Amino acid sequence: QLSQFMDQTNPLAELTHKRRLSALGPGGLTRERAGFEVRDVHYSHYGRMCPIETPEGPNIGLINTLSTFAKVNKFGFIETPYRRVDPETNKVTDQIDYLTADEEDNYVVAQANSRLNEDGSFVEEEVVARFRGENTVYKQSSVDYMDVSPKQVVSVATACIPFLENDDSNRALMGANMQRQAVPLLNPEAPFVGTGMEHLAARDSGAAVIAKNDGIVEFVEAKEIRVRRIENVEGNEVKGDLDTYRLQKFVRSNQGTSYNQRPIVKVGDRVSRRDILADGPSMERGEMALGRNVLVGFMTWDGFNYEDAIIMSERLVKDDVYTSIHIEEYESDSRDTKLGPEEITRDIPNVGEDALRNLDDRGIIRVGAEVKDGDILVGKVTPK
Repeated sequence: QLSQFMDQTNPLAELTHKRRLSALGPGGLTRERAGFEVRDVHYSHYGRMCPIETPEGPNIGLINTLSTFAKVNKFGFIETPYRRVDPETNKVTDQIDYLTADEEDNYVVAQANSRLNEDGSFVEEEVVARFRGENTVYKQSSVDYMDVSPKQVVSVATACIPFLENDDSNRALMGANMQRQAVPLLNPEAPFVGTGMEHLAARDSGAAVIAKNDGIVEFVEAKEIRVRRIENVEGNEVKGDLDTYRLQKFVRSNQGTSYNQRPIVKVGDRVSRRDILADGPSMERGEMALGRNVLVGFMTWDGFNYEDAIIMSERLVKDDVYTSIHIEEYESDSRDTKLGPEEITRDIPNVGEDALRNLDDRGIIRVGAEVKDGDILVGKVTPK
């Protein structure tokens, strides 16, 4: 299906799902007929589709993710940005051109980490560049473009992996995919070792509350933030309208995880447009926080951590380090049957008082009751 139920496990899963590309579906391929060549990484993927993030299993290589800076043009082709090199002076300019894969075939493109002088000229006489998928050394004068960033090759999730260049590509694929499965924690903590992508991914995921205009925070509450707009009129700052932002509190996400927003601004704070006002799930102070910073021992322990097994300290459980909240929704309807209407009631035949102790007089469980699996939530009798 090209219309899907959003993967809302955490903000990164949400963002990645919205940036997904598929070769299946109407007018596309079928899993059975897709051979190895179609699934493989091609040089035209560079800066357009991530060579790492793709599902393992039958869909490998058929479902891809848009790279960090890629965009889709009006004809549906994926373009990636490059910095123009001035042909007369051989200096890298700040002009950015978006190129499709067939346009890129006409140009020699230098790597993003090529060393430049202050004036934008290349330090080395000969520059490592690529032309139609071939990586070789070119003279300065023959270089037409330069990559904008080393992370333009990979997707957002892959760009969140520190020291990615030292990882085996199969393991990086697993890492990129598993980040999307992290459940939002009760006490999120931003990573000590990050890539600088955490803030951007969190802001653009749609899970945070973002300021629409410049202004000053006038009111902060768990459920609501109010910001007084500040507008520039003839060089003077003038107070404008009041923007009200409603926060989501402990809402059930599509995956049954808790979707909760917490304010991170104080009354009197000056905020700019696109600033984060409230953290979403799996966020701390505007940064993506999928896990926790814990002390890890890289060692053997009587074979208990053989292969994929890990041993965890009991303290992590006691201190709620990895505790998460899950919300489940249950529905029960009473229908009219041929023998008469079903009835929602507290008096259910052949059920002891002990099983009904948490039901109210309507036969519905009271708010605040602690339940275990197998407990009755709603009593219902059907005429037989």
